[in-house]
Amino acid sequence: MVSGLAYIERVRMLPASLTVTLAAEPDNRYFPHAIAVLANGEKIGYVAPEIAGRYFEPLKTRETQTDPVTCPAGHASTSVHATSGVEMLLDFSALPVAAEE
Repeated sequence: MVSGLAYIERVRMLPASLTVTLAAEPDNRYFPHAIAVLANGEKIGYVAPEIAGRYFEPLKTRETQTDPVTCPAGHASTSVHATSGVEMLLDFSALPVAAEE
C-alpha cells in the first residue's frame, strides 16, 4: 500500500499489524481502478496502481454482494519503504483475483 503525505501521519500511528478494509473507488478521477485502504473507518492510502488492476473488478463485485472486504496488514520495514515508498504490506492471499487476459 502506498500513502501520500495526506495519510502518512495516520499510518504511522497505527499498530504494527492490523486488519484493513478495502474499498473500490470506480469514480476516482486519477485512477479508474483505485482501491482505497481504510483503517478504523479512515482512509490511509491506496493499493499501488500496478497491483490494483488485478483486484479491482473482483473487489467491486464482492463489495456489492457481501460485507466489507478486509485483509491483514502490517507496517513495511524501513528498507522496503526506502526503496519503494510502500508504507504498509497487505496480505491479499484470500482475495479473488481477476483472470489474466
